[in-house]
Formats: sequence, structure tokens, C-alpha cells
Amino acid sequence: MAQEVSEYLSQNPRVAAWVEALRCDGETDKHWRHRREFLLRNAGDLAPAGGDGAANAEDAADAESGTRSRQLQQLVSFSMAWANHVFLGCRYPQKVMDKILSMAEGIKVTDAPIHTTRDELVAKKG
Repeated sequence: MAQEVSEYLSQNPRVAAWVEALRCDGETDKHWRHRREFLLRNAGDLAPAGGDGAANAEDAADAESGTRSRQLQQLVSFSMAWANHVFLGCRYPQKVMDKILSMAEGIKVTDAPIHTTRDELVAKKG
């Protein structure tokens, strides 16, 4: 899938620039590669149209809308929660976990660490 994402981005420079702007400072290439896929799979109408043409005034006005901004903030938050869960072992309320795991369906992460929860450690002692 990583090859498909790279190929798609090379053919759609506006989308590539848009998603690259969402990368966090200090985010590793491994984490970013998977979080970028999460963002692209779930962006829908939030991502700019493909191609390399300039955005028209309507697109620019729409990008500034409050609803669109909130949707983008929510998508970025979900992507970070998912990456934190996969790579750092973080847990969130069940409703959030259900949402992020359903949004990530089909994303293959083969090099994620394996985490043991506190509850699992306590259960082993008992």
C-alpha cells in the first residue's frame, strides 16, 4: 500500500502538499508513513482536488469555513490517536477506540511494537 500512496501523491501534488502540511515536527518517517495513509483514506472532501492547478476562490473560501476546519481538526486528532495506539500502546475510551480502528481498517502496519497493558500484567500475577 505504501507504494500506491507514494504513486498517488506523485500524481497529485496539491494533495501531497496538503497532507505533508499535517505532519508533526519530530514525527518519525515510520509513524508518518502510516498516519499519512490514515489521513488520506479518511480525508474525503477535506483534501484538495488532485492535479497541480491553482485552487479557485471557492475552494479557498471553503477551506476557511468553520465546519471544514473542525472536520479537519477531528480527522487529525483521530489520526494521532490511532498512531499513538498502534505505536505507543495508548488506550482511549471505547467509543474513540471503535471509531479509530474502524477508520484504520485495511491499513497494514507490519512493524508495530507489541505492548502489554497493566491489566494483562496484573492478571499474570494473580
